[in-house]
Amino acid sequence: MSKLTKTLRGLASLVRNPWLLNHVLAADETAWQQQALGHTASRGVTPAGLPVVQLSALLPAAGETVSPFAFRDGGSLPTDLVLLRALARQRPGCRYFEIGTWRGESAANVAAVAAQVHTLNLAATELRALGLSERYIELHGFFSRPLPNVTHLHGNSATFDMAALGHFDLIFIDGDHRYEAVRTDTRRVFEHLVGPDTVVVWHDASRQPGQPRWEVLAGLLDGLPTTAPGQLTQVANTLCALYSPRPLLPQAPDPLADPHPVFEVTVRTI
Repeated sequence: MSKLTKTLRGLASLVRNPWLLNHVLAADETAWQQQALGHTASRGVTPAGLPVVQLSALLPAAGETVSPFAFRDGGSLPTDLVLLRALARQRPGCRYFEIGTWRGESAANVAAVAAQVHTLNLAATELRALGLSERYIELHGFFSRPLPNVTHLHGNSATFDMAALGHFDLIFIDGDHRYEAVRTDTRRVFEHLVGPDTVVVWHDASRQPGQPRWEVLAGLLDGLPTTAPGQLTQVANTLCALYSPRPLLPQAPDPLADPHPVFEVTVRTI
């Protein structure tokens, strides 16, 4: 039987029995998990994920407020933005760089506490070439465009001239979440933008807090230089993985641990 015939029969089976797709996805997830586990010795990866640092250990004593926040599809969790703001606040005169602008929520949140924000996204012409609507393209940078300390960069993160930008204090990788893109973004960021004291955060390293997204983890682990001396952890209560040049006090991941600490949330329109 030819490969084409096998492929067509497989697709026909998926059409007749869509539930079979769950097995395909599970098999892919298992393969990415096995690839990530190749870094167990160097980065402490376990079948439950990376070592976990508590979000509360990274927050200021007074807590942190997220603003703006749209509660719309495709954005970050409030706790993801709390993490970014808290990390930026720890660095006086913080220079922040991110890959993936979307509505500009992360850039706008960090801009409130950082000196300089640079956000990189595909140009409008590249987004059109992908068949995306004009309205979708127009929404990019909705919150961040008016802010004077935010610089909007346009280009493909795989080829953009990052070397000219210098080092940053805090970097957020939130672009294409497929393995090759995460690996490439990670490699290039560490090659051009990371200094001895730079903190790097990856978004969507979990599907839900405590549930690893293994394709992203495999990509960032394979892209992270083996010589990078910092510590790699998952941040509890967020979707983020964190590279810290300073030692943290992580714990073994336990998805069934008691829900501590707990947080207080206030919601109001602005």
